[in-house]
Amino acid sequence: MPRKQIDLALGIDHLSILDEDGKLDQALEPDISEDLLLRLHYAMLLARRFDKRMLNLQRQGRIGTFAPIEGQEAAQIGAVAVLRPSDWLVQAFRETGAALWRGQKMEDILVYYGGFIQAGEVPEDIHDLPVAIPVGTQITHGVGLAYGMKYRQTEDLAMVFFGDGATSEGDFHEGLNSAAVFQCPVVFVCQNNQWAISVPRSHQTRAQTLAQKALAYGMPGIQVDGNDVLAVYSAAQEAAQRARSGDGPTLIECVTYRMSVHTTADDPTKYRTDEEVETWQKRDPISRFQTYLKDKGLLEDDDIEDLEEQIKGEIAQAVDEAEARMEALQPDALEMFNHMYADMPPYLDMQRESLTQELASQEVNDG
Repeated sequence: MPRKQIDLALGIDHLSILDEDGKLDQALEPDISEDLLLRLHYAMLLARRFDKRMLNLQRQGRIGTFAPIEGQEAAQIGAVAVLRPSDWLVQAFRETGAALWRGQKMEDILVYYGGFIQAGEVPEDIHDLPVAIPVGTQITHGVGLAYGMKYRQTEDLAMVFFGDGATSEGDFHEGLNSAAVFQCPVVFVCQNNQWAISVPRSHQTRAQTLAQKALAYGMPGIQVDGNDVLAVYSAAQEAAQRARSGDGPTLIECVTYRMSVHTTADDPTKYRTDEEVETWQKRDPISRFQTYLKDKGLLEDDDIEDLEEQIKGEIAQAVDEAEARMEALQPDALEMFNHMYADMPPYLDMQRESLTQELASQEVNDG
Protein backbone atom coordinates (compact mmCIF):
# COMPACT_ATOMS: atom_id res chain seq x y z
CA MET A 1 0.00 0.00 0.00
CA PRO A 2 1.29 3.52 -0.74
CA ARG A 3 2.35 5.86 1.99
CA LYS A 4 -0.22 8.64 2.42
CA GLN A 5 -0.82 11.57 4.73
CA ILE A 6 -3.51 11.25 7.39
CA ASP A 7 -6.16 13.95 7.18
CA LEU A 8 -6.64 15.14 10.75
CA ALA A 9 -10.04 16.61 11.56
CA LEU A 10 -8.65 19.13 14.05
CA GLY A 11 -6.19 22.00 13.68
CA ILE A 12 -4.81 24.79 15.84
CA ASP A 13 -5.85 28.44 15.58
CA HIS A 14 -4.31 31.46 17.28
CA LEU A 15 -6.78 34.05 18.57
CA SER A 16 -6.02 37.69 19.30
CA ILE A 17 -8.69 40.41 19.43
CA LEU A 18 -6.85 43.34 21.03
CA ASP A 19 -3.36 44.15 19.78
CA GLU A 20 -0.55 45.32 22.06
CA ASP A 21 -1.84 48.89 21.87
CA GLY A 22 -5.37 47.92 22.79
CA LYS A 23 -6.74 48.34 19.25
CA LEU A 24 -9.70 46.14 18.39
CA ASP A 25 -10.35 43.70 15.59
CA GLN A 26 -14.03 44.56 15.29
CA ALA A 27 -14.87 41.40 13.37
CA LEU A 28 -13.83 39.32 16.39
CA GLU A 29 -15.21 41.49 19.21
CA PRO A 30 -17.22 39.25 21.58
CA ASP A 31 -20.70 40.16 22.76
CA ILE A 32 -19.97 41.18 26.36
CA SER A 33 -22.22 43.50 28.31
CA GLU A 34 -20.86 46.85 29.48
CA ASP A 35 -21.38 45.78 33.09
CA LEU A 36 -19.30 42.63 32.61
CA LEU A 37 -16.56 44.54 30.81
CA LEU A 38 -16.22 46.90 33.77
CA ARG A 39 -16.31 43.98 36.20
CA LEU A 40 -13.48 42.34 34.29
CA HIS A 41 -11.46 45.55 34.49
CA TYR A 42 -12.06 45.92 38.22
CA ALA A 43 -11.11 42.29 38.84
CA MET A 44 -7.89 42.54 36.84
CA LEU A 45 -6.86 45.76 38.59
CA LEU A 46 -7.73 44.35 42.02
CA ALA A 47 -5.71 41.21 41.31
CA ARG A 48 -2.68 43.28 40.24
CA ARG A 49 -2.76 45.63 43.22
CA PHE A 50 -3.44 42.85 45.73
CA ASP A 51 -0.58 40.86 44.26
CA LYS A 52 1.82 43.77 44.73
CA ARG A 53 0.65 44.31 48.30
CA MET A 54 1.13 40.64 49.06
CA LEU A 55 4.67 40.85 47.72
CA ASN A 56 5.39 43.78 50.03
CA LEU A 57 3.91 41.92 52.99
CA GLN A 58 6.05 38.89 52.25
CA ARG A 59 9.22 40.97 52.01
CA GLN A 60 8.33 42.47 55.40
CA GLY A 61 7.95 39.00 56.91
CA ARG A 62 4.23 39.38 57.52
CA ILE A 63 3.17 36.45 55.29
CA GLY A 64 5.02 33.47 53.86
CA THR A 65 6.03 32.39 50.37
CA PHE A 66 3.51 32.62 47.54
CA ALA A 67 3.44 32.74 43.73
CA PRO A 68 2.81 36.23 42.26
CA ILE A 69 0.50 36.62 39.25
CA GLU A 70 1.59 39.99 37.79
CA GLY A 71 1.11 39.94 34.02
CA GLN A 72 -1.25 36.95 34.01
CA GLU A 73 -4.46 38.68 35.09
CA ALA A 74 -6.21 38.41 31.70
CA ALA A 75 -5.37 34.72 31.31
CA GLN A 76 -7.04 33.95 34.63
CA ILE A 77 -9.97 36.31 34.84
CA GLY A 78 -10.95 36.14 31.19
CA ALA A 79 -11.29 32.37 31.51
CA VAL A 80 -12.92 32.06 34.92
CA ALA A 81 -15.52 34.74 34.07
CA VAL A 82 -17.47 32.21 31.96
CA LEU A 83 -18.06 29.87 34.90
CA ARG A 84 -21.30 29.42 36.80
CA PRO A 85 -21.34 29.04 40.60
CA SER A 86 -22.14 25.34 40.16
CA ASP A 87 -19.04 24.78 38.00
CA TRP A 88 -15.78 23.74 39.59
CA LEU A 89 -12.59 25.82 39.65
CA VAL A 90 -9.50 23.62 39.90
CA GLN A 91 -6.48 25.80 40.51
CA ALA A 92 -2.76 25.28 40.74
CA PHE A 93 -0.77 27.75 42.89
CA ARG A 94 -0.81 30.94 40.79
CA GLU A 95 -4.53 31.63 40.38
CA THR A 96 -5.16 34.39 42.91
CA GLY A 97 -7.05 36.42 40.33
CA ALA A 98 -9.35 33.51 39.49
CA ALA A 99 -9.95 32.83 43.20
CA LEU A 100 -10.90 36.46 43.82
CA TRP A 101 -13.34 36.38 40.91
CA ARG A 102 -14.96 33.29 42.40
CA GLY A 103 -15.53 35.14 45.66
CA GLN A 104 -12.61 34.14 47.84
CA LYS A 105 -11.88 36.90 50.32
CA MET A 106 -8.54 38.68 50.33
CA GLU A 107 -8.25 38.30 54.09
CA ASP A 108 -8.62 34.52 53.77
CA ILE A 109 -5.84 34.41 51.20
CA LEU A 110 -3.58 36.46 53.48
CA VAL A 111 -4.32 34.30 56.52
CA TYR A 112 -3.60 31.16 54.49
CA TYR A 113 -0.23 32.49 53.32
CA GLY A 114 0.37 33.71 56.85
CA GLY A 115 0.72 30.05 57.77
CA PHE A 116 -2.73 29.27 59.15
CA ILE A 117 -4.23 26.33 57.32
CA GLN A 118 -7.65 27.06 58.80
CA ALA A 119 -8.10 29.72 56.11
CA GLY A 120 -7.63 27.11 53.41
CA GLU A 121 -10.84 25.29 54.26
CA VAL A 122 -13.35 25.60 51.39
CA PRO A 123 -17.03 25.99 52.39
CA GLU A 124 -19.26 23.14 51.21
CA ASP A 125 -21.34 25.40 48.95
CA ILE A 126 -18.25 26.72 47.10
CA HIS A 127 -17.11 24.64 44.12
CA ASP A 128 -13.43 25.56 44.22
CA LEU A 129 -10.63 23.15 45.03
CA PRO A 130 -7.84 24.50 47.26
CA VAL A 131 -4.41 25.51 46.01
CA ALA A 132 -2.40 22.59 44.58
CA ILE A 133 1.34 22.98 45.06
CA PRO A 134 2.65 19.78 43.35
CA VAL A 135 2.94 20.57 39.65
CA GLY A 136 0.15 19.08 37.55
CA THR A 137 -1.54 16.86 40.13
CA GLN A 138 -4.73 18.94 40.07
CA ILE A 139 -5.31 18.09 36.39
CA THR A 140 -6.46 14.54 37.13
CA HIS A 141 -8.55 15.81 40.05
CA GLY A 142 -10.37 18.16 37.68
CA VAL A 143 -11.02 15.37 35.21
CA GLY A 144 -12.46 13.26 38.01
CA LEU A 145 -14.82 16.06 38.97
CA ALA A 146 -15.87 16.49 35.35
CA TYR A 147 -16.50 12.77 34.98
CA GLY A 148 -18.78 12.95 38.00
CA MET A 149 -20.73 15.82 36.43
CA LYS A 150 -21.21 13.82 33.26
CA TYR A 151 -22.29 10.78 35.27
CA ARG A 152 -24.89 12.89 37.05
CA GLN A 153 -26.02 14.38 33.72
CA THR A 154 -25.61 18.01 34.78
CA GLU A 155 -24.65 20.93 32.54
CA ASP A 156 -21.76 21.87 34.82
CA LEU A 157 -18.06 21.75 33.99
CA ALA A 158 -14.62 21.86 35.59
CA MET A 159 -12.05 24.46 34.62
CA VAL A 160 -8.50 23.32 35.34
CA PHE A 161 -5.60 25.79 35.46
CA PHE A 162 -1.94 24.87 35.12
CA GLY A 163 1.30 26.29 33.75
CA ASP A 164 3.48 25.39 30.80
CA GLY A 165 5.71 23.37 33.13
CA ALA A 166 2.82 21.05 33.96
CA THR A 167 2.60 19.94 30.32
CA SER A 168 5.85 18.06 30.95
CA GLU A 169 4.26 16.05 33.74
CA GLY A 170 2.59 12.66 33.38
CA ASP A 171 -0.56 13.95 35.10
CA PHE A 172 -1.13 16.31 32.16
CA HIS A 173 -1.08 13.51 29.58
CA GLU A 174 -3.10 11.11 31.73
CA GLY A 175 -5.66 13.79 32.48
CA LEU A 176 -6.14 14.93 28.89
CA ASN A 177 -6.30 11.38 27.58
CA SER A 178 -8.92 10.34 30.15
CA ALA A 179 -10.97 13.50 29.58
CA ALA A 180 -11.07 12.89 25.84
CA VAL A 181 -11.78 9.16 26.06
CA PHE A 182 -14.73 9.72 28.39
CA GLN A 183 -15.73 13.08 26.82
CA CYS A 184 -15.67 14.83 30.17
CA PRO A 185 -16.96 18.41 30.46
CA VAL A 186 -13.65 20.06 31.33
CA VAL A 187 -11.83 23.15 30.09
CA PHE A 188 -8.06 22.95 30.43
CA VAL A 189 -6.44 26.39 30.73
CA CYS A 190 -2.67 26.39 30.30
CA GLN A 191 -1.05 29.65 31.40
CA ASN A 192 2.05 29.54 29.25
CA ASN A 193 4.08 32.21 31.04
CA GLN A 194 7.27 31.13 29.24
CA TRP A 195 9.14 29.87 32.31
CA ALA A 196 8.84 26.71 34.42
CA ILE A 197 10.72 28.32 37.29
CA SER A 198 14.09 28.75 35.52
CA VAL A 199 13.48 26.41 32.57
CA PRO A 200 12.35 28.27 29.43
CA ARG A 201 9.49 26.95 27.39
CA SER A 202 11.91 26.25 24.50
CA HIS A 203 13.75 23.69 26.67
CA GLN A 204 10.57 21.83 27.66
CA THR A 205 9.15 20.75 24.33
CA ARG A 206 9.89 20.77 20.61
CA ALA A 207 6.20 21.35 19.85
CA GLN A 208 5.51 24.60 18.04
CA THR A 209 2.61 25.26 20.39
CA LEU A 210 1.36 23.75 23.62
CA ALA A 211 -2.18 23.85 22.27
CA GLN A 212 -1.36 21.25 19.63
CA LYS A 213 -0.86 18.65 22.35
CA ALA A 214 -4.66 18.48 22.43
CA LEU A 215 -4.67 16.92 18.97
CA ALA A 216 -2.88 13.79 20.19
CA TYR A 217 -5.85 13.09 22.46
CA GLY A 218 -8.58 13.94 19.97
CA MET A 219 -9.83 17.14 21.55
CA PRO A 220 -9.97 20.72 20.24
CA GLY A 221 -7.08 23.00 21.14
CA ILE A 222 -6.60 26.72 20.64
CA GLN A 223 -3.80 29.16 21.34
CA VAL A 224 -4.83 32.63 22.45
CA ASP A 225 -3.06 35.86 23.31
CA GLY A 226 -3.15 35.40 27.06
CA ASN A 227 -2.67 39.12 27.66
CA ASP A 228 -5.87 39.87 25.71
CA VAL A 229 -8.81 39.39 28.06
CA LEU A 230 -11.31 39.47 25.19
CA ALA A 231 -9.53 36.64 23.37
CA VAL A 232 -9.31 34.55 26.53
CA TYR A 233 -12.96 35.13 27.33
CA SER A 234 -14.05 34.23 23.80
CA ALA A 235 -12.05 30.99 23.74
CA ALA A 236 -13.23 30.01 27.23
CA GLN A 237 -16.85 30.75 26.39
CA GLU A 238 -16.67 28.57 23.28
CA ALA A 239 -15.01 25.77 25.24
CA ALA A 240 -17.58 26.02 28.03
CA GLN A 241 -20.46 25.80 25.57
CA ARG A 242 -18.87 22.74 24.04
CA ALA A 243 -18.50 21.09 27.44
CA ARG A 244 -22.06 21.89 28.53
CA SER A 245 -23.51 20.50 25.32
CA GLY A 246 -21.79 17.14 25.81
CA ASP A 247 -19.00 17.64 23.26
CA GLY A 248 -16.18 17.04 25.71
CA PRO A 249 -12.96 18.82 26.71
CA THR A 250 -10.91 21.65 25.23
CA LEU A 251 -7.31 22.77 25.78
CA ILE A 252 -6.69 26.52 25.77
CA GLU A 253 -3.10 27.74 25.70
CA CYS A 254 -2.88 31.32 26.98
CA VAL A 255 0.40 32.83 25.80
CA THR A 256 1.33 35.23 28.59
CA TYR A 257 4.31 36.15 30.75
CA ARG A 258 5.26 36.02 34.41
CA MET A 259 6.37 39.59 35.06
CA SER A 260 7.44 38.91 38.63
CA VAL A 261 9.23 36.12 40.47
CA HIS A 262 8.22 32.45 40.20
CA THR A 263 7.66 32.50 43.94
CA THR A 264 8.94 34.88 46.57
CA ALA A 265 11.88 32.47 47.06
CA ASP A 266 13.01 33.00 43.44
CA ASP A 267 15.47 35.39 41.77
CA PRO A 268 14.60 35.60 38.04
CA THR A 269 17.59 37.82 37.28
CA LYS A 270 19.68 34.64 37.43
CA TYR A 271 18.05 33.16 34.32
CA ARG A 272 16.31 35.85 32.23
CA THR A 273 17.24 39.27 30.91
CA ASP A 274 15.82 42.70 31.67
CA GLU A 275 15.30 43.18 27.93
CA GLU A 276 12.97 40.17 27.81
CA VAL A 277 10.90 41.51 30.68
CA GLU A 278 10.71 44.97 29.12
CA THR A 279 9.44 43.48 25.87
CA TRP A 280 6.56 41.80 27.67
CA GLN A 281 5.81 44.88 29.75
CA LYS A 282 4.75 46.55 26.51
CA ARG A 283 2.10 43.83 26.17
CA ASP A 284 0.59 44.51 29.60
CA PRO A 285 -2.95 43.06 29.77
CA ILE A 286 -4.40 45.82 31.95
CA SER A 287 -3.21 48.87 30.01
CA ARG A 288 -4.35 47.44 26.67
CA PHE A 289 -7.79 46.62 28.12
CA GLN A 290 -8.06 50.12 29.56
CA THR A 291 -7.33 51.55 26.09
CA TYR A 292 -10.15 49.43 24.67
CA LEU A 293 -12.59 50.56 27.38
CA LYS A 294 -11.67 54.20 26.84
CA ASP A 295 -12.24 53.84 23.11
CA LYS A 296 -15.71 52.44 23.85
CA GLY A 297 -16.49 55.39 26.12
CA LEU A 298 -16.78 53.17 29.19
CA LEU A 299 -13.75 54.44 31.09
CA GLU A 300 -11.96 57.74 31.73
CA ASP A 301 -8.69 58.50 33.47
CA ASP A 302 -10.64 59.92 36.42
CA ASP A 303 -12.55 56.64 36.69
CA ILE A 304 -9.28 54.72 36.88
CA GLU A 305 -7.95 57.04 39.60
CA ASP A 306 -11.15 56.63 41.62
CA LEU A 307 -11.02 52.86 41.20
CA GLU A 308 -7.39 52.78 42.29
CA GLU A 309 -8.29 54.60 45.50
CA GLN A 310 -11.25 52.29 46.11
CA ILE A 311 -9.12 49.18 45.63
CA LYS A 312 -6.37 50.59 47.83
CA GLY A 313 -8.89 50.98 50.64
CA GLU A 314 -10.34 47.51 50.12
CA ILE A 315 -6.89 45.94 50.29
CA ALA A 316 -5.91 47.94 53.38
CA GLN A 317 -9.06 46.77 55.15
CA ALA A 318 -8.39 43.16 54.17
CA VAL A 319 -4.84 43.37 55.51
CA ASP A 320 -6.07 44.79 58.82
CA GLU A 321 -8.71 42.07 59.17
CA ALA A 322 -6.26 39.32 58.22
CA GLU A 323 -3.64 40.43 60.72
CA ALA A 324 -6.23 40.68 63.47
CA ARG A 325 -7.36 37.13 62.72
CA MET A 326 -3.78 35.85 62.67
CA GLU A 327 -3.16 37.36 66.10
CA ALA A 328 -6.24 35.61 67.46
CA LEU A 329 -5.60 32.24 65.83
CA GLN A 330 -3.61 29.68 67.73
CA PRO A 331 -1.31 27.50 65.61
CA ASP A 332 -2.55 23.92 65.66
CA ALA A 333 -0.34 21.39 63.92
CA LEU A 334 -3.08 18.76 64.14
CA GLU A 335 -5.19 20.77 61.68
CA MET A 336 -3.15 19.30 58.84
CA PHE A 337 -5.02 16.02 59.28
CA ASN A 338 -8.48 17.56 59.02
CA HIS A 339 -10.70 18.22 56.00
CA MET A 340 -8.96 15.70 53.76
CA TYR A 341 -10.78 12.39 54.22
CA ALA A 342 -14.27 11.41 55.35
CA ASP A 343 -12.65 8.36 56.95
CA MET A 344 -9.06 8.82 58.05
CA PRO A 345 -6.71 6.16 56.58
CA PRO A 346 -5.02 4.04 59.27
CA TYR A 347 -1.54 5.30 58.47
CA LEU A 348 -2.65 8.90 59.02
CA ASP A 349 -4.42 7.90 62.24
CA MET A 350 -1.08 6.56 63.46
CA GLN A 351 0.74 9.75 62.44
CA ARG A 352 -1.87 11.94 64.10
CA GLU A 353 -1.63 9.95 67.33
CA SER A 354 2.16 10.13 67.26
CA LEU A 355 2.12 13.90 66.74
CA THR A 356 -0.50 14.33 69.49
CA GLN A 357 1.76 12.54 71.94
CA GLU A 358 4.79 14.55 70.87
CA LEU A 359 2.96 17.87 71.28
CA ALA A 360 1.68 16.81 74.69
CA SER A 361 5.22 15.89 75.72
CA GLN A 362 6.48 19.30 74.61
CA GLU A 363 3.78 21.04 76.66
CA VAL A 364 4.86 19.07 79.76
CA ASN A 365 8.52 19.93 79.19
CA ASP A 366 7.74 23.60 78.54
CA GLY A 367 5.60 23.71 81.64
